[in-house]
Amino acid sequence: MSMTAADRAALRRYYDGQLRPQEVVAAMSGPGTMFPVKTVRRGDQVRPLPAREQPFPAIAIRDRDRTFDLYDYLSVNRVGGLLVMKDGKVALEAYDLGVAPDTQWWSCSLAKSFASTLVGVALAEGHIASLDEPVTRYAAVAGPYAEVSIRQLLRMASGVGWSEEYTNPASDRRQLLERQFEWRAGAIVEHMSGRSRAAAPGSVWNYNTGESYLVSAVMEGATGMNLGDYLSSRIWSRLGMEQDATWWQESPGGMVVSGSGMTATLRDYARFGQFALDGGRIDGTPIVPEGWFAEAGAPYMAAGKSVPYGYMWWIPVLADPELEGTFQAEGIFGQFIHVNPRERLVVVVLSARSKPSMRSRLEIDDDAFFAAVSRALR
Repeated sequence: MSMTAADRAALRRYYDGQLRPQEVVAAMSGPGTMFPVKTVRRGDQVRPLPAREQPFPAIAIRDRDRTFDLYDYLSVNRVGGLLVMKDGKVALEAYDLGVAPDTQWWSCSLAKSFASTLVGVALAEGHIASLDEPVTRYAAVAGPYAEVSIRQLLRMASGVGWSEEYTNPASDRRQLLERQFEWRAGAIVEHMSGRSRAAAPGSVWNYNTGESYLVSAVMEGATGMNLGDYLSSRIWSRLGMEQDATWWQESPGGMVVSGSGMTATLRDYARFGQFALDGGRIDGTPIVPEGWFAEAGAPYMAAGKSVPYGYMWWIPVLADPELEGTFQAEGIFGQFIHVNPRERLVVVVLSARSKPSMRSRLEIDDDAFFAAVSRALR
């Protein structure tokens, strides 16, 4: 069994950035069934998201020597869902483009931050002894990954050669997509095992979606569970999510595609962001190691430079003091879960932009928006 020709063509156009505006919305808010999906079950109780009493203030977004307001950001950046939480309360919740509170929206690479967080849970539970263990202790991946540690995998510092060009059909990222079309168990690990080494492990950073997919193989080997079931039992069912989530699989009943392909609602993405802000605690009980998010959301040094990336969380690159200590999940077409521990702020943005690049200069700078929200709500 494999994907239909029509679905393959649609996904190729999606990654080519050749969809009309409403087609992007339809793709992002569709049922997500082009691939087999794993249901991530919620629990019986929904955790309320209380509203903040104060009205949301006017914001001034300073970008490229110009100043924009909230409505510019929503319109120019084609935002379908925006939720701002301050001190655990909803300061702003807005929907557009046909998106509603019950709309399931594709995560794109937000899923990477969920997957890396689950590694932290497995570490706390003793399923993984150390992040410095080789990935091959838990996953049957070969080739250049024989010398790569779990920490290097999470930081995308394996030294394995990779091109992440979404719109280039010949790129490694697009070739991985073609392997996903097969719906075949083991295809992803087989594909990644055939890559070539370009540098010593830990010496350079190179963004690599294929490595985020290997997290699922590591976690299955460490926990003996499908990653979707692990997410449900450890986080999703305990955080009071409003809806079940879904997560793509490489084959029917097979391994979750851990670096992309989740669907969830705006509010449930915000609950996960609040969980990260709270240091990985649920009702006061830590389920990740102490200080996990301080480490996972911090830059590291490679090739003598500071890398704006942690354990599959991004660090904003805009030089604004409002963003000091912040980190965020990011996905193509404009998906963000921004976490600001100092200001107790979570901002979730779900967008339907024109191209899959995460940082296009067609839009108002997202980091500038997050800084403006922090400044206005202080």
